[in-house]
Amino acid sequence: MALRGPLFRLLRTQLSHTSQQSRAQSVAVLGAPFSRGQKRRGVEHGPKVIRDAGLIERLSGLDYSVHDFGDLNFHHLEKDEPYMDVKFPRNVGAANKMLSGAVSRAVGAGHTLVMLGGDHSLAIGSVGGHAQQCPDLCLIWVDAHADVNTPMTSPSGNLHGQPVAFMLKELQDKMPDIPGFSWMKPCLSSSDLVYIGLRDVDPGEHHILKNLGIQYFTMRDIDRLGIQRVMEVTFDHLLARKQRPIHLSFDIDAFDPSLAPATGTPVNGGLTYREGIYITEEIHNTGLLSAMDLVEVNPVLGANQEAVEATASLAVDVIASSLGQTREGAHPSIDEIPPAKEDTEQLRL
Repeated sequence: MALRGPLFRLLRTQLSHTSQQSRAQSVAVLGAPFSRGQKRRGVEHGPKVIRDAGLIERLSGLDYSVHDFGDLNFHHLEKDEPYMDVKFPRNVGAANKMLSGAVSRAVGAGHTLVMLGGDHSLAIGSVGGHAQQCPDLCLIWVDAHADVNTPMTSPSGNLHGQPVAFMLKELQDKMPDIPGFSWMKPCLSSSDLVYIGLRDVDPGEHHILKNLGIQYFTMRDIDRLGIQRVMEVTFDHLLARKQRPIHLSFDIDAFDPSLAPATGTPVNGGLTYREGIYITEEIHNTGLLSAMDLVEVNPVLGANQEAVEATASLAVDVIASSLGQTREGAHPSIDEIPPAKEDTEQLRL
């Protein structure tokens, strides 16, 4: 039964109180300038434009020690023929293997990790590396797309539409041995995953979602239930039995294209600003966020500089609210109001 009202609020308070003692007070920012998981170049510049939009300064204004580890340096293989219909498998596999190690080291060092993409194929390495340190993690996937195609169901062969299939244990008998991915082991069960914001799901993906009983919320569900109820059911599904680390994988195309125009696969009818920020605020309020991805910001696809800046600024807002910025304002914590002091010099006059 889904948690409601006071019971849900009690669970959230308990989760927040207990986990705040163990969650990292330092944030590691890691750029992954990679685009071979899809066909549109430019998304490799995502980390730069998100930083240029003031990410590090914004996070430094919160109660964290911020460590910017810069960008990973991916070595692109010139000879990378498609395997079946899968495009650039060796490049995507190698990049994710490198990312997986970097994420594992950062989380193992006690940081809350922020991975800046790059395309969404990078979640293979990000979630996989996180799972090395936190094998009981759960995954919240905020996206217009389910990204759970297998190589056999993918209409495009682009790996940014397939990362979740690599992670799910229930799909391993459906996954061929793709060159570049021998290092990757499935790390999630279908019950460890919730989707929010879906509105462009391929036929094979729809079958997988239904057949595996994966919890998901389309934009119609959000319209019908409201975002507060969506988040209540999400946490009930993932956390009611056991509190555990959360991995948030946030594709900027979850938002409506009017808010995030500079992205590769925009779909009309997406999240409003308030809905997207409410999702991240509620995830922060659990106290359990351990790592997050912010992907698919593509400055080359912005119609003008204003569109690029709007998309990058929105990405900064998503990350900052995931880490504690509130719409009441991001204020440094103070213990008490300073007492009033009389101006003795003024009194002598």
